[in-house]
Amino acid sequence: MDQGFFLLFAAASVVAALTLVLARNPVHSALALMACFLQVSAIFVLLEAPLLAVIQIFVYVGAIMVLFLFVIMMIDVREAVLQRFLPGSNLPVLVLLVLLGVEMLVLVLRSDRFSVAEPVATSTGGEVRQLSTTLFADYLLPFEVASVILLAALIGAIVLARKEPR
Repeated sequence: MDQGFFLLFAAASVVAALTLVLARNPVHSALALMACFLQVSAIFVLLEAPLLAVIQIFVYVGAIMVLFLFVIMMIDVREAVLQRFLPGSNLPVLVLLVLLGVEMLVLVLRSDRFSVAEPVATSTGGEVRQLSTTLFADYLLPFEVASVILLAALIGAIVLARKEPR
């Protein structure tokens, strides 16, 4: 069951990544990037790493996507919206996706990595407590400096995006 979900999330992540690269519209690329981040977060949940999944959603889907959307707001996307979603004919892209899917299926079926094994011992949550103590005690200054830099980037994006009064 887990293998099926993993393959589903991995395939969706690959499709979202290809859409990210092939899309001409920057808004579509940003949405595809967000979908890819969410698929990676779902894979982290399958790997029983809920902290990494939550960090993936908060940091990448939340903060980084907001910064990307500010950049997209600063550029002129009116011309990009009028263009097609995927460039040219869709036939080469579909052939490439089918070949990649067949290759992934062959690799999975020939691999013994996904065989049924003994479950890994679950943690009691001490690692999360240790990580948070290390982050907010030993590395408090770099953590706060990173937050100030992100705040300065956000303010800079707002200043650059606002229109001049006439």
